[in-house]
Amino acid sequence: MRRLWKWFKRGLFALVLLVIGLLVPVAYNELACVTEQSGETYTPLITEAEWQRPESRTLTTYPEWHIVHAYDDYAKVISTGDPHDFGFFRAIRGFWSSLCALSEASGGHGGFTTTSKQTIYTIGVSFTAELLAKAAYEEIPGRLFAMIDGDRRAPLEDISARQAADYATFLQQTPWYKWNFTRDVAELKANATDRPRDRERAIALGFEYEAKQAYAGVIAAAVAGTGEDKLRLRMILSGIDPAELPGTVTFITERREGIEIETPRYRELTNILVELAGKGADFIEIAGNDDILFTAITATPPPDALYTFPRQGYGDIRALFMVKVSDLADSLRGLSARGLTIEHIHDY
Repeated sequence: MRRLWKWFKRGLFALVLLVIGLLVPVAYNELACVTEQSGETYTPLITEAEWQRPESRTLTTYPEWHIVHAYDDYAKVISTGDPHDFGFFRAIRGFWSSLCALSEASGGHGGFTTTSKQTIYTIGVSFTAELLAKAAYEEIPGRLFAMIDGDRRAPLEDISARQAADYATFLQQTPWYKWNFTRDVAELKANATDRPRDRERAIALGFEYEAKQAYAGVIAAAVAGTGEDKLRLRMILSGIDPAELPGTVTFITERREGIEIETPRYRELTNILVELAGKGADFIEIAGNDDILFTAITATPPPDALYTFPRQGYGDIRALFMVKVSDLADSLRGLSARGLTIEHIHDY
């Protein structure tokens, strides 16, 4: 009994240390990444409250996208290598260091709301815990099975790499909890061979996917109770005829400043804005805001970037830029001349 009590105390102490470790980045961001808030002086042209969104949300959307990008990086790495080749700690560090830069930049855009912070910290701690657990497994048992099986890739290594890539693409437009992890488990089981690496991948990834599927059900039920975020937004632009608008864009009205339109959000919005800029359109206001964040891919860190981070598996760099909405079209049209490729425009 005394021995059990001793191990219980050790386990409890380890758990407390883990919780403290997970909360350290949160405390650091609250204490070290602060900036003086300034009020907004911009008067929105879109006055309907349902189509206005807080400007700081263009900054708070990036941490979630950092996770999406991390999954994409992971898929790229394991497409030719092993999971232990992925820098799990580098991905974690990137989340919190980018959040620090964004927190400091948010002061000029109204600051982060308490609700936004709670959401970001929750997903950040969850992301950190997930990658720490995955790193612990892939660096020891996973690496061992990879060594036992030799240099020739097992079938499930290629299948899991493709699943990871499909999942990363899915996340660009759809919430993670809508992904069918059960289907992935079934595919792994159906294609597993007798090779040690295949048996290990089927068990390890099967356990991971089943846990995510169960958690996804909880999140989906919670979202159903509170309602999903709006999937469309409105903006004002000029320099383009309504007849030239893409099919997914809805013309709302003609205004003195230009035309008001309604578009889808997320990844589809990026494609629409790039297309509109290519047709000569200029953006005046998006969702009642005059500043917006976008990310671009480059070979070298641009001096005017808000934050830069190396992409794993690609050998290049992601750069974050904060620009005026009125400058966005010119920025997009000038990217190639600067050796930049648009990645994502962060709406609100």
